Amino acid sequence: MEKKKICLIAQFPPPMHGLSKAVQTLYNSNLSADFCFEKVDITNNKLFLKNLIQIWKSKADLFYFTISQTKGGNIRDLIILKLLSLQEKKCVIHLHGGYYRKLVDNDLVGWQKKMNYKAIKKLAGVIVLGPSLKYIYQGMIDDKKIFVVPNCIDDEFLISDEEFEKKIVALNHKEVLHVLYLSNFIRSKGYPEVLRMAKLEKERVSKGAKKELHFDFAGKFFEESEEEFFENYVKEHELQDFVTYHGIVSGQKKKDLLRDSYIFTLPTRYPNEGQPISILEAMGNGMVIVTTNHAGITDIVREGTNGIVVTEAMENQKEILPMIYNLKSKFHEIIETNRRVCLLNYSEDRYIKNLEKVFKKYL
Repeated sequence: MEKKKICLIAQFPPPMHGLSKAVQTLYNSNLSADFCFEKVDITNNKLFLKNLIQIWKSKADLFYFTISQTKGGNIRDLIILKLLSLQEKKCVIHLHGGYYRKLVDNDLVGWQKKMNYKAIKKLAGVIVLGPSLKYIYQGMIDDKKIFVVPNCIDDEFLISDEEFEKKIVALNHKEVLHVLYLSNFIRSKGYPEVLRMAKLEKERVSKGAKKELHFDFAGKFFEESEEEFFENYVKEHELQDFVTYHGIVSGQKKKDLLRDSYIFTLPTRYPNEGQPISILEAMGNGMVIVTTNHAGITDIVREGTNGIVVTEAMENQKEILPMIYNLKSKFHEIIETNRRVCLLNYSEDRYIKNLEKVFKKYL
């Protein structure tokens, strides 16, 4: 029997980020044995016309489309969706974020908002990252057509069971625990708050306490001003012994950071946030999570069970550090819970199976 064809309209790496990584995982998965995958890489807007022609000519049985959460990107998406609608093609869109509904209802002018509601209503289905994000499409499309497919941690960045056991045993002898911030350096992602936590740890040590935490940062600076802010803050507060910046990490260097860190912090209020893969990577590699109750994070991290969830903007880091110290007696339990939950619900295999269920519903 001839394999059904699925056309993936999405951003493929490079650059590598949460969305492109998830798409690449799907494209390279063993589903290619059951379906014939075709890809249209929409990363470069200069190729828009070429991409439209490819989409128009495609004989795919189903189109899988990862949509944008910006005004300009939305216009591009509406054109693509209109093209598919004219051809009466089946299309499922996958939202890797949590801002789309706010974009449509609050940021777009009347005609563009109306076109979004019309386009969504005609779709075969929509996919969100967690139950708490289903509201984004409610009132736009039948609830039965809203599917939940959580993100996943790539097998490449998951430590082995043997390494995990060693990590658990080593925790008993660790005097200084490494706290990891692994994300892009955008203010609303919360890296300045993590720097302030490092400053408070230094102040505590300067009063005679033992150093208990070291702060590791890794990720990309998109603005020179952000890099200057980071470097100046470290110099001004003399945090060189408490803060290490590792640059943009991948491969073995990223694996080492995930293996050696025991606490992961992402105090994000980033408007476009969906369900950060970095949190899932941290859980799978045996870390206690310190984050915010923002976007789809509430579906994967619960206060006390997975770590610490901050329920308001983190202006007062003085409260966060004592919470971390007080939680230390539960670190073993939390780390083991996070590893187990991640392997069960957020593995690469589980992610692919969840998408397969959606695809088979329409093919």
